[in-house]
Amino acid sequence: MDEKKRLYFKNMLETWLEDLLHQADDTVTELRKNEDVPADLLDQANAESEREYRLRIRSRESTLIRKIRQSLWNIENGEYGICEMCGNGISIKRLEARPVARLCIKCKIALENQEKLTG
Repeated sequence: MDEKKRLYFKNMLETWLEDLLHQADDTVTELRKNEDVPADLLDQANAESEREYRLRIRSRESTLIRKIRQSLWNIENGEYGICEMCGNGISIKRLEARPVARLCIKCKIALENQEKLTG
C-alpha cells in the first residue's frame, strides 16, 4: 500500500476512533445524570429498556474501538491491508467499505461458509 493510501486510512481511523470515544463519554455522562428512578412503573420499564439499549450499542462500539486500535497498530507496523489468513493484500475497495477488515474477501467468504457449516 502506498504512503498516500496509508495516511488516508490512518486519518480515517483516527477520526472514527475519536468520534466513538466522544460518544462513549457522552453516554457515561448521560447515564450518570439520569440515575433517578421514575415513580411510575411504566416509566421505570421504559427508562431501563432505553438504558440497556444504549449499553448494548456501547458494547458493540467497544469492540469496534478495539478493532480500530488494532488497525492503527497494523498501519504503524506495516501490516495494514494484509490478510491475516493468507497473507495476500486486502483490496482497497474492501478497506474503504470496512477499514477494520483483517481478511481479504476470499478468506472472509471461506470463513463465513465454514461458520455456516459448523453453526
